[in-house]
Parts: sequence; C-alpha cells; structure tokens
Amino acid sequence: MNSTETAGAVATSAQQKLIASLPPDFRWGVATAAYQIEGAVAEDGRTPSIWDTFCEVPWAIDNNDTGDVACDHYHRMPDDIALVKELEADTYRFSVAWPRIQPGGRGPVNPAGMAFYDKLVDELLEKDIAPWLTLYHWDLPQQLEDAGGWPARDTAYRFADYAMLVFDKLNDRVRHWTTLNEPWCSAMHGYVHGVMAPGKRDFAAGMAAVHHLLLGHGLATARMREAAPHDTEFGITLNMGTADPATDSAHDRDAARSADGLGVRIYLDPLVHGQYPADVVEDLAARGVKLPVEDGDLKIISAPLDFLGVNYYFGQQYSGVGEDGRTEDDQGLPAQRTVPFGKPTTAMGWEILPGKFTELLTRLGRDYPGLPMVITENGSAFDDLADESGFVRDEDRAAYLASHIAAVAAARLAGADIRGYFAWSLLDNFEWAYGYAKRFGLIRVDYETQQRTIKQSGYFYRDTVRRVRGS
Repeated sequence: MNSTETAGAVATSAQQKLIASLPPDFRWGVATAAYQIEGAVAEDGRTPSIWDTFCEVPWAIDNNDTGDVACDHYHRMPDDIALVKELEADTYRFSVAWPRIQPGGRGPVNPAGMAFYDKLVDELLEKDIAPWLTLYHWDLPQQLEDAGGWPARDTAYRFADYAMLVFDKLNDRVRHWTTLNEPWCSAMHGYVHGVMAPGKRDFAAGMAAVHHLLLGHGLATARMREAAPHDTEFGITLNMGTADPATDSAHDRDAARSADGLGVRIYLDPLVHGQYPADVVEDLAARGVKLPVEDGDLKIISAPLDFLGVNYYFGQQYSGVGEDGRTEDDQGLPAQRTVPFGKPTTAMGWEILPGKFTELLTRLGRDYPGLPMVITENGSAFDDLADESGFVRDEDRAAYLASHIAAVAAARLAGADIRGYFAWSLLDNFEWAYGYAKRFGLIRVDYETQQRTIKQSGYFYRDTVRRVRGS
C-alpha cells in the first residue's frame, strides 16, 4: 500500500472532524523501549537486567521467549529511524538501557554502550526527528536487584547517578527527558503480582518500590535540571485508566476509589501536590503497610514537572462484592474485582474504550491543572495476518488509532492541555511476559528474517499526520 486510501476509509466523519481540530504544531510520535527491540543483550559491555534474568525462569514468558535478539534494533538502528521518517513522525520516544550505559548499575559510563545512543540521537536529528528520551523502561541492572531492587532506598540514588551519566553526554542535543516509564508496572507487576520482572509477590515491598521509584524520579530531575540548558524539559510517564463503580452501591464505589488510589493518585498526588492521598495511606495502614517516607522526600518528589506523559490502554469498572457474594476476600480485605463493560476487546483482552480516554484526560486536566500532557503511549495488539509480501491489512488497529486520536482531540476541546500523541509501537516487539505472541507495531517485524513492513495502520497514521499538518 503506497497511497492515502487509509485515512478516510477507517475514521468516521465525526472522528475526522475531531482529529481536524488538532493544531498544526501538535506533536506526533512513535514509541519503543530498549529491551523490547534492541537485542544484543551481551554485546559491548552490557550486563544482565532483571528482564534477562526473568526470561530464564521456565514459562515466565509465553513460549519461553527472550529479548536476546528481539528486533535486532541494536544492529539495524539507522534503517529503523528511516522508517520513523517514512511514517512522518516528528518525535521518536525511545528508552536507554541502564545495564548498557552503566554495567552492574554502579560506576562509570560504559563508552561502547553510550556510543549507541549517541549515534541514535545524531541519526534522529539528521532526519529532523526530535529525540524524546526515557531513562528507565524497566530494565534494572540485575546486580541492583540483588542488592534490594526498588524496595531498597539506595536504588533511588543509584538511578540518579545513572541519569546523570546519560544526561552529561546527551543534554546538548536532547530536549525532552522522561525519568520513569509506568512505575505502577514496575512496582505492582514486578513486586506484588509477580507477572513481570523481577517476579516477586510481596505487597509491602511493592509499596516501598512505589515510593523509591518516585524518589528516584525526583532526585534525578533535580540533578539534571541544575545542569540543564534553559530549553530542556523534564517529566515522567504514568500508565493510567479510569476506575468506575460497577453500580452505585457503597461497596462498588469504595472498590473504585481504592483502585483509583493505587492506580493514579498514589503517583500524581505526591508528584503534583506533595503528599500521598490520605485515603490510600489509611488503606495501607489497614494492611499493616507504611510508605517509607523520610523527611524531605516529598519536597524532592514534587519538584515542578514540565510535562506529564500519559500511557492509556483501557478503563475498568469495579465491584466490591465477590462473585460469591462476599464483601471480603480470603485475607479479610475488602473485595475488589473488575466487571467488564461488555465492549469489544483487543488481542490482549483489553476492552476498547476511547470514551474513557477522554474522561481520563479531562479528569487529569481538572485535578492536576497547569500540567501539560503528552500521550506517550497508546496502541493496540490484534491478531495480524500478513500476506505473502509481509503486508498486514489491519483495519482494526487503524480504527483503534482513529477512535483514540479523536478521543484526545475531544479532551483538548474540553480544555485538557495535551500537546502530542505517540503511537505504541513503532515495531512489533518483545511484549514482556507475552513474548512475541502479541503485536502492537505500526510496522510488522518478521522475527525469522527481521524484515520490516509498514502495515495499513502505519499508513493510516502517516496520512493522519499529513492531514492535521495540512501537508
């Protein structure tokens, strides 16, 4: 497919009208993460991360897949950046692999590892694509996990040291710096649910990880800002959704409040308001857990942000009554379960709810005013079928993009300060615990040959960007 047949064919007229309301200077990007695409896990001095270790656990990852090769981006980077340009994105959001920059998580910079990102930034700038750098997308050096990981306070200081190694090298060319990607996943999936690296199941440890992730963000931001050129911007990316009560009952409303507290407010309240939500602190105390806050921590965490990265995939509704009719679980805690809305789902089983995207963004603008937002991830996995040339006619993914970009535009019209949209993901890639079974890419990757092929959704995205820009 090499024409513009996609944009009008997928978006409804109402969606097209909303998307057309986006300003010509709206930022359009695509996003990736280091462990999901780079491969080369043992090259040029890189040491193991918690994901390398987690992939060694039998059946922790679907099909026992690993990120050892992934998309081989480490060796194919210039060609992949050329594809970013072909999609006409003006911004590329990527992450830096901590164990590639600072093997073991301590000590000096690894020149060979840094050289890769140095070349990546230059490649982007040569093609007039803005680099949007994320310092941490879950690949904690395994040696730091062995020393306690994110539940240990020292990891926050190690992160700030690592951040400065990257900043000192690239701050002359990179203007947008994200400290953390989705600390909820790091803390909850990594240390509470055990479904992501490092695979622990300890609620108290997960709550300590929440605080130390935020502290690491604050420490790194303060040090970078002090050394930054005047036009540098700093932010954090949070994955968030909506939490609705399934009914108007007190139990359902409390279940939704609790979910929102641990999903949204436990991060944004300290970042923006300088305090943890009182109801969340009370909930934790009822479980015998206290956040490890020390004097001065909240001042560090709440240093001003230049932008908030928002990752959205779905909203949820909650019931405080179990399927057995009980209002407490087996541990004596208030029952909490999700209740489907009954909408179509992606291949991840996530309900497609663009209206909830608009609700989330308008809520964020209302509750946390004065904080510009950029959509740093939004996308969908579907069961792609490639033809003999590798092309994927993924009208379902293109329709998802249309509805969700329109949802962003609707939130802007309602007053939310949203300045850009980055599609997840540039490439099909290693999808964490799902291995290579789930594909989110605008570009198909044949993992046997590493051939890249732009999908219908990629052309739709390109054509949408063209229309908004008027080009």
